[in-house]
Order: sequence, then C-alpha cells, then structure tokens
Amino acid sequence: MFHRILLKLSGESLMGNQGYGIDPQRLNDYADQICQLAKSGVQIGIVIGGGNIFRGLSGAQKGFDRVRGDQMGMLATVINSLALSSALEAKGQKVRVLTAVRMEPVGEYYSKQLAIRLINEGNVVIMAGGTGNPYFTTDTASSLRAIEIEADVMLKGTRVDGIYTADPEKDPTATKFESISYDEILARHLRIMDLTAITMCMENKMPIYVFDMDTIGNLMRVINGEQIGTLVHP
Repeated sequence: MFHRILLKLSGESLMGNQGYGIDPQRLNDYADQICQLAKSGVQIGIVIGGGNIFRGLSGAQKGFDRVRGDQMGMLATVINSLALSSALEAKGQKVRVLTAVRMEPVGEYYSKQLAIRLINEGNVVIMAGGTGNPYFTTDTASSLRAIEIEADVMLKGTRVDGIYTADPEKDPTATKFESISYDEILARHLRIMDLTAITMCMENKMPIYVFDMDTIGNLMRVINGEQIGTLVHP
C-alpha cells in the first residue's frame, strides 16, 4: 500500500471519444477514481498533460516559436487542472491547484513546502503548468514533482495497460513487460516517457508504474497490488 503517490494523467485521454477538448464523462470517471483513492487514505499529487488542447512541440512544427508554443502548452495543462479540480470539488473532495508560473487567483504559486503541507492537510494537490520552463514535457514535470513531494511511486495513467516491446496499437506481436529496469528501457529505446523524465527517476530511484487509467477501477487495483500494468524499477 502506497502512502503518497504522484499520478500523471494524459491530457489526450481526457478527450475520451472526442477529437478535442475535455469529455465530461471521462473527467467524471477520473474524479470518481481519485476520490475513492483519497478516501482510502492515500495522499495524492497530480500532474496532467495538455495534449487534448495544445502541444508545444506540435505547435513549433506548425510554425509557432518553440518557447511560445511551450507556454501555450503550459496554459493547456492549467485548463485541464482546473477542470479536474472542479470535478473533484463537486464530489466533496478537498483539492488545490498550484501553478508553476504565477497566475493568482487561478492557482497558487507552486513550492515543494506548500504542496506537501496541503497534501498533509488532506487535499488532492494538482500541480499545473509543467515545470514552468519551455523544452520540458509534462512527463519531466511529473518526475520532478514526484521527487519533490517525496512520493512513494509515480503512477503514469495512460490508455495502454503497460509497457510493451513495441507499440501494441501498431504491432500485434508486441509483448507486455510485468516489470522492467530503467536501463533496459533506455537500451531498448522504449519511449514511454522522454529521456529527461526517465533519467531523473532513475537517478533519484523513483519507481514508475504504467497502467491503463481509462478502465474504471484500475487506479484502486494498482494501489491494492494487482498486477495490471508495468513496474519500472532500478
């Protein structure tokens, strides 16, 4: 049983079956699972991507200045964070949004000390705005925040049920790992996260668990020790 977790949610998964934006049903399903976990006593920090609204790298490929594009991506993560916080509040869960760049009263400015204090007070703490710097992904932001808030594990919720030898959506012969080391991920060039995020977790011995967040109930199954995803370990 984990005492404190960092949950990384995919912005693209928030689209549900839509082509863009936030699917209310998917948002509600996520909020239900997070509330259930919080009520069980697990302390929760969350980082959400912004790919359902805007990706800085894809914007740069379309002609946007890379720094401006990444800043737009940071704002997309804030939008998603506010949506999730609203859904959690509607269910009676204490929640706070912290942002990596100042934008009060949208959210309070992030600091490790504030995040840990709020978590200890029973809040789900959503950390928005990435790292606050361009050229860093939300995977790197989630690795950084997991280390900063002294989480026991980083749970990476995706639409795929773990790490495979190849992309299972493109290669039907791909096989799933129950566990894998950081070194093997790097050696096999498996792009479950960007290299900066993987290296940061490896150097700080932060375990990562990759699982399918879109299946209702999976978040509690992971916490209860069911082998439904892939553990990345030293």
